[in-house]
Amino acid sequence: MTKASQGKLTLTFEQALKRLEEVLASLERSDCPLEEALALYQEGMGLLRQCRHKLADAEGKVAVLLKEAGEFIPFTGEGES
Repeated sequence: MTKASQGKLTLTFEQALKRLEEVLASLERSDCPLEEALALYQEGMGLLRQCRHKLADAEGKVAVLLKEAGEFIPFTGEGES
């Protein structure tokens, strides 16, 4: 299976993140042709959307579990100080 056809399949979060790292490494090469860079950028944006969606789903599931346990603390998205 080619990497292009992998994008059409649903990847796990870990698989999508690993592929996104590979895409970023390829884009950082100075010898990447424009056409390839554009295709990689497009693939990377799709992978980023997929990772964000999976993270949002996981966050929602954790929120439900915490609420059921009576310990609901809304996620603010800010780092700890």
